[in-house]
Amino acid sequence: MVRMEVAGLSLDKKTRAPILMLKDLAGERMLNIWIGAMEAMAISIFLNQVEVPRPLTHDLMLSSIEELGAQLLGVDIVRVENGTYFAELDVDMGGRRSRIDCRPSDAVALALRAGIPILVSRTVLETTDTATGHSPQPHDPATDGAAQMMRSAQDSQKTLEDSRRVAQVTDPKRDDESLTDLLKKMQPDTKYRM
Repeated sequence: MVRMEVAGLSLDKKTRAPILMLKDLAGERMLNIWIGAMEAMAISIFLNQVEVPRPLTHDLMLSSIEELGAQLLGVDIVRVENGTYFAELDVDMGGRRSRIDCRPSDAVALALRAGIPILVSRTVLETTDTATGHSPQPHDPATDGAAQMMRSAQDSQKTLEDSRRVAQVTDPKRDDESLTDLLKKMQPDTKYRM
């Protein structure tokens, strides 16, 4: 396993699907993973140190693990099949280790919040061109789920903005307006944090 860190987030030029960019600690190997819009937002919120009034899903999951007396020790990206990456959470539950299947994007969002290592299998890195970070892409990027999620998020944002104009909502303290502001900041260019 090779320890990696988040190099940043980007958008696929064709599909506008978010890409999670990982690099090894020496900065010699890159791994790009196409992810969903919501997972990209969860990672971006942490990287950009955005304050949220209530716990988001990954915050809730991490606090639930801890409240149940378990500890998240690490996350491992273990394999890639047909452009889909697979990860596992390494959890200690009172001396008993357990591995839990999850998406790499969720694993990374949790690892960032917990301050734990992100490990990638050497086999996964060999599957990619580690000099450029070129990774296998989904078979049909135009219909890829991540791209559809990104388009859906953009459509939802436009609908929300149109609804506000019609209703003439002016209260700047509303939580949904804060989310709209965050989405505006992420699009069209996702923020980088190197």
